[in-house]
Amino acid sequence: MKIRLFVLLFLASTKLLFGQTVPKEYTEKVKTAESLYQAKDFKNSASNYSEAFKSNGWKASVNDRYNAACSWAMASGPDSAFSQLERIAVKFSNYNHITTDTDLSSLHNDKRWKPLIGKIKQNQEKAEANLNKPLVAKLGTIYNEDQKYRQQIADIEKKYGGNSKEMNDHWQLINKKDSLNLIEVKAILDKYGWLGPDVVGGQGSVTLFLVIQHADQATQEKYLPMMRDAVKNGKAQSSSLALLEDRVALRQGKRQIYGSQIGRDPETQIYYVSPLEDPENVDKRRADVGLPPLAEYVKNWQMKWDAEQYKKDLPELEAKIKHK
Repeated sequence: MKIRLFVLLFLASTKLLFGQTVPKEYTEKVKTAESLYQAKDFKNSASNYSEAFKSNGWKASVNDRYNAACSWAMASGPDSAFSQLERIAVKFSNYNHITTDTDLSSLHNDKRWKPLIGKIKQNQEKAEANLNKPLVAKLGTIYNEDQKYRQQIADIEKKYGGNSKEMNDHWQLINKKDSLNLIEVKAILDKYGWLGPDVVGGQGSVTLFLVIQHADQATQEKYLPMMRDAVKNGKAQSSSLALLEDRVALRQGKRQIYGSQIGRDPETQIYYVSPLEDPENVDKRRADVGLPPLAEYVKNWQMKWDAEQYKKDLPELEAKIKHK
């Protein structure tokens, strides 16, 4: 699922493509649908998407329709899944994502699948007509390598356990792929600088971020200033930069600023928001860079956000992290 990727880059807008403010019921139903998806209640997730669309005269954003299709596919509702995908096929162009999204795997043998992705492939080719096609292709491959194995983590952990040999072997595979991807991306950045959507497309630009986000500390520190300049020049997303700023800060022993980094206690397996500066004002900072409220974000890990309680717990959390 999620065109927003594992880092939740692409956020649902408060205004849809058809230019009207969405009803409150639409927003609430979509949030419920997303929560149900996270809980793996795919049938009710899909039903809530339908109720959201109905509340708005059956109008919806491309992002929400795509996610509804994922829920329907996971709920064994191929007709409804294709109905949603066919509605967005005229404008959807993220061919690499849709063809590797495991949520849609059940649709691949359906006779409607090839004609659908054929349209999307054409959209991508049209959108990329004036781009650097060799770099777009290279970054498309890197994107797939970066995301494909990470999408398998949850299933492997559920089947074998977080500390299993299978999980450790999978992480070794991910680390190997990350190292190979980093060689390619560093060569691109060192030769061209940070390339924006106007040169490598939206996904290509995001891929540069993903690979640096998954790199070692020294590499992140080297390219962080370059990404800051890219955001100022409209070549990278401020929401992506926020995630990199947080990761670098934590690696330097500082507190994160935007609350994007989530930790997990190896003993209790409980998730937590990694040490955060000025918790009570975090939502203002997140809004400034296009990120949703922290309370919404942490629902992806079945957490609840309470700034006051977090401030009380923070000294103990930092002490525990320090003595790991």
